[in-house]
Amino acid sequence: MSSSVRSVLFVLGIMVASLSAAMLIPALIDRYAGEEASSRAFFWSSVWGGFLGLAVALAVKTDNGKLTTRSAFLVTGGSWLVLAVFAALPLRYGGHDLSWTDALFEAISGLTTTGATVVTELDGRAPGFLMWRAILQWIGGIGIIVTAMAIWPLLGVGGMQLFRIESTDSSAEKVLPRAVQIATAISLIYLALTLACVIAYSVAGMNGFDAIAHAMTTIATGGYSTRDASIGAFSGGNADYVAMVFMLLAALPFVSYLMLVRGHPSTLWRDPQVQGFFLVVVIAILAMSVFVVASDLYAPGAGIRTAAFNTISVITGTGYATADYGVWGAPATAAFFVLMFAGGCAGSTTCSVKIFRYQIALLAIRQHIVSLAHPRAVTSLRYGGRPVPPETVHSVLGFLFAFIAVFTLSAALLGAIGLDTTTALSGAATTLANVGPGLGEIIGPAGTFQALPDSAKWVMSANMLIGRLEVLTVLILFTPRFWQS
Repeated sequence: MSSSVRSVLFVLGIMVASLSAAMLIPALIDRYAGEEASSRAFFWSSVWGGFLGLAVALAVKTDNGKLTTRSAFLVTGGSWLVLAVFAALPLRYGGHDLSWTDALFEAISGLTTTGATVVTELDGRAPGFLMWRAILQWIGGIGIIVTAMAIWPLLGVGGMQLFRIESTDSSAEKVLPRAVQIATAISLIYLALTLACVIAYSVAGMNGFDAIAHAMTTIATGGYSTRDASIGAFSGGNADYVAMVFMLLAALPFVSYLMLVRGHPSTLWRDPQVQGFFLVVVIAILAMSVFVVASDLYAPGAGIRTAAFNTISVITGTGYATADYGVWGAPATAAFFVLMFAGGCAGSTTCSVKIFRYQIALLAIRQHIVSLAHPRAVTSLRYGGRPVPPETVHSVLGFLFAFIAVFTLSAALLGAIGLDTTTALSGAATTLANVGPGLGEIIGPAGTFQALPDSAKWVMSANMLIGRLEVLTVLILFTPRFWQS
């Protein structure tokens, strides 16, 4: 066995063991709540997962732990699938009435922070089961940030090399020299934001359990809730305001928070992707607020509040809902469909295309138009005051093409399975963009994915993994050249 394969298996083993250890939390919660079947499922899944993970890690441990580029792709792609399988064990065998397809769908949706669910009647579910869904999203949120900051820039995935932390010797931009330090610092910030969110939710009227569960899924921009009515179940307080604030905070690049802590606060508001993100958010909220008020759907105050919350939730890919915006009419439905493809900033917990890719693509188009009008003119493409190399532009455009291609293919597959047009299109969009709820009567904000055929759930499960792993990270594994020596 080669050292690179041993390194990959070692990392996967440690990840499985760590995930299995986290299962003890819902096991204890359900034990205390008297949910014996669910508690036993979590306990024994923890035991077997921990045993297998540690056994593999110890069996393949090597002194040469360096990951090659190929190994990094395998770890990045393989870890999410392997973790999802183990995370699904207690969901399947805990007496929760979930088939293997549904359990795996729920686990993948949790880890990828998508928030699409097949679970109904949340209000009556075992508390450990509900907490496990929140834990999965919280783990997925920090996992995606660390991966984005420490690994993807090194692989040049979809233009992420623009945010490679070691790319400059400037003290203002060279945040931390090593990936381990980056991961540690970002994890502490992630934890601090989560704790702040817990406190804010508690002040807004949530009990301790709901506050912790919703804080984890808010900071992860995942959207799993402990209630069937989502955040709308807490409409008597100010939980929706808390959620809006922390969804926006989670959508900002965490590396900018590092710069803020290190005494460079201007890095955050001078970042062009941050400026672009808030521009999109403000315009979308204003347009949606005008629409719902002008349509007499809500009174002005309630209309602005409802429009702002659901717009922010969709743009950040969180997936919470305080209203069934699927019944607001065709203009609103079309607008929310488009907003699914927005996303937040690179290096955040948000999903979808990400704002910076649109900005780079528009700059490249403008540069091309200028070159057509003035063939002899020498122009350079700059982003945030830094030159953008041609390979970065190619990477961004390649990502956009791959994203559109996967969306088109998956929507066609869902249509061929028998889903109606709205469900097929929005289902492909919301799972690939990791938003959560789709549109229409079946998978809209008032529905779930439970009624879909298993074949559709498998297509959407693949979509969630592909979308969360930035598309190219997965697609490259299917190229023959990747596997050649």
